[in-house]
This record gives sequence, C-alpha cells and structure tokens, in this order.
Amino acid sequence: MNKSELIAAVASHTGQTQSDVDTALKGFFDVVAQAIGKGEQVTIPGWIKFEQTQRAARTGRNPSTGETIQIAASKGAKVSAGSRLKAAAKGG
Repeated sequence: MNKSELIAAVASHTGQTQSDVDTALKGFFDVVAQAIGKGEQVTIPGWIKFEQTQRAARTGRNPSTGETIQIAASKGAKVSAGSRLKAAAKGG
C-alpha cells in the first residue's frame, strides 16, 4: 500500500475527505520528525515507537582500497513495532 492508497483507505474508513486525511498524515509525520530531531521519543503504545539513536565514532575500511578510515559519530532514527502491530503481522 502506498501513501495515496493509505490516504484513500483511511478516508473511506473514517468518513473524512482525502484532503483532510492527507493534511493530518503530513502533520503527524512533521511532529514525529521534529520530536526525533530534538532527541525525544514518540510512542503509540501497542503500535509503534520512534526514537533517535546514537552511533559512536568507529574505524572502518574503504572497500575499494582496503585503507583504514575513521567514521564520525552520527545520529539516526529507529522505528519499532509494538505488540498489536506484531500480532497483526502474524495474522492474529
């Protein structure tokens, strides 16, 4: 299911217009991105959790030359499925 199919399905399920659902979805992801950028965790219990991760600086290797290189510390995002989402994936 892609974004437009998701918007259409949610609009049909809720009776909202596709435009309203699209606006709400964009707002949701904007708020999640801002929170993650500040290092906050966003959790919807049983469904999903978004959080910022920290990667320590480390030594790596250039695959072309085999030369040792330093990889800088960085931040990333992690998304974890909750129990209800995991159960739905299993068909339960």
